Amino acid sequence: MVRRLLACAVATICVSLGLVTTADAEPGPAPCAWRFMSDGDILNVAFPDENATYWALPYALGPNDSIEVSGTYPAARYFSLNTYGTDLDTTDTLRDDQIVPDAGSGNPFADPGAQALPPDRRQWHATLVTGPANHARNEIQALRPGGAPVGFLIIRVYVPDDPASPSGAVPLPDIAYRLGGATMPVQPCSQPFDPRGLPGPVADVGRSVVDRAIERAASGAFRADTPEATFVNPASTSGLFPNGDNKYIGAVLTYQPGRIVVVRGKAPAFPDTRAGVSPTEAGQQVRYWSMCQNDLVSPYPVVACAGDYQTALDADGRYTYVVAAPEDVPANVDPTVTVLPWGSTEVPKKLLILRNMLPTDAFYPTSIQASQASGTDPALTMGDYYPDVVYCSAATFGERGYAGCFEGAQ
Repeated sequence: MVRRLLACAVATICVSLGLVTTADAEPGPAPCAWRFMSDGDILNVAFPDENATYWALPYALGPNDSIEVSGTYPAARYFSLNTYGTDLDTTDTLRDDQIVPDAGSGNPFADPGAQALPPDRRQWHATLVTGPANHARNEIQALRPGGAPVGFLIIRVYVPDDPASPSGAVPLPDIAYRLGGATMPVQPCSQPFDPRGLPGPVADVGRSVVDRAIERAASGAFRADTPEATFVNPASTSGLFPNGDNKYIGAVLTYQPGRIVVVRGKAPAFPDTRAGVSPTEAGQQVRYWSMCQNDLVSPYPVVACAGDYQTALDADGRYTYVVAAPEDVPANVDPTVTVLPWGSTEVPKKLLILRNMLPTDAFYPTSIQASQASGTDPALTMGDYYPDVVYCSAATFGERGYAGCFEGAQ
């Protein structure tokens, strides 16, 4: 195999990622592209959004190596290509509307007229390079200067038009490694592979390294002294495979029998692509937003999400979420209330996350992005778009609705 598949020198990392097998591990799966898929069911780690699917391509590159990526723009709300280092932090991002189409093709994320084009006229190519990247040439920086020669390429697809096709009704991109003058095409994997199932002591060490990295990052994002039932900016999202186009605020929650969580806020306008609206439609405030309930314990899985298009609004454009265990959900929840499941009540702490993706210039001052850029409490900058949270007894909500909960918060 070409330089032992990418000449990876760090056996514990490569085996744990499924790049190679060694004499210290039992034989692993054959190399293929997009070996790992993550969503709310498969490889559910590091707070994923249930309305997104993530495919990962591990790699190791020499100084003059590169990777060619060739794909079709998906029918979806959003997609992007992101590279990460072994610290699980962002190296570079190339977003859908930044990707220049091939000659004779169009980009539906930049040109609404291209949405009607057939797939063979919605083509693009990008290149992972080891040095500085020129986004205007569809280049993506693969490695950080002075860092390890190993990294990840992750493609994200949010809210595909066809919910039965996570990739947006197009194949995953083709991959060709260019290594020392040789070209090695690699076919996409026939099905996702769970790296936690790879046997052998070296793989065990590799998994432990990745698990500890996620644990350190998550515990640093929302520390033990984070106030409960209050949305705050994380201290950092580094090390959690962050998407540079999203910013997050979170509220730590704990369970008590008979107690629910009620959240109220104003919803940003968004392009409802499931209803046929173009991602480029004017008058929107964000590309996507969501509210997700997560376990605040390793491996930090998502319990459930309500994306923007799944969230009920009242006549004033405000949402009401009830987060509750099944036995605590009030019987009189009206159609303007969206229920999010609590998940296991054995997990000591939960984390409710609000995402904002790609705010427009007009909305930016009240977005999560602006709060984090300025280091300001989001409660002071987001105005009506800041989500208010209260603990409330299920009985109070049942008798008086959300208004009763905010008047008599426990």
